[in-house]
Amino acid sequence: MPTQDQLKQQAAQAAIEHVLPLLRPEDVLGVGTGSTVDLFIDRLAAHRGDFRAAVSSSERSTRRLRAAGIEVLDLNEVPAMAWYVDGADEIDGALNMIKGGGGALTREKIVASVADRFVCIVDESKLVDCLGRFPLPIEIIPLAREAVARALRQLGGQPVLREGFVTDNGGHILDVAGLTLDEPAQFEAVINNIPGVVCCGLFAISGADVALIAGREGVRTLRRAW
Repeated sequence: MPTQDQLKQQAAQAAIEHVLPLLRPEDVLGVGTGSTVDLFIDRLAAHRGDFRAAVSSSERSTRRLRAAGIEVLDLNEVPAMAWYVDGADEIDGALNMIKGGGGALTREKIVASVADRFVCIVDESKLVDCLGRFPLPIEIIPLAREAVARALRQLGGQPVLREGFVTDNGGHILDVAGLTLDEPAQFEAVINNIPGVVCCGLFAISGADVALIAGREGVRTLRRAW
């Protein structure tokens, strides 16, 4: 039986095989953050001449991309991207996701919004029937910590400050357990409207377009229904 690390490696390789044949030399590739994405970046190094550059969703990924010899552009320099590749902490069958376990959710959501297609790469442990087992990360302005926490408690959540963590944007993270997320897009919209929230870790209003899910039987592909 493959280990979780081996499954992550399979998902990373599947992303290379899915995306690279569709990239042109002038294209810019959006790259996310996380342990599976790290493996994707490592494999991407051998193909750095097949596309122009990358846009990264975190300082961590930027360092790894540059170490691999891949140019990293500021998103403000890039009007469009064909592809964004990233992982998830949870994903359901409709390709709604919870992201932000690594704290990069805001930049991930921004970079993903510029891309035409979002490819999510995960191992099968991340596939769930209903989102919510993984606590929902929410980036907040530090001043608003208690105000946002009170609003989340009223919604049935149990927010906990991620101690000692500051995002690349200077924000704080509340990890919220106990939420019922059977209507994730609606809940995302509600959280987005709480004053002091910078970004919600629900990716449901705009979820993944393709999911490459590595499991014991190999990698399977799920596509968003249009």
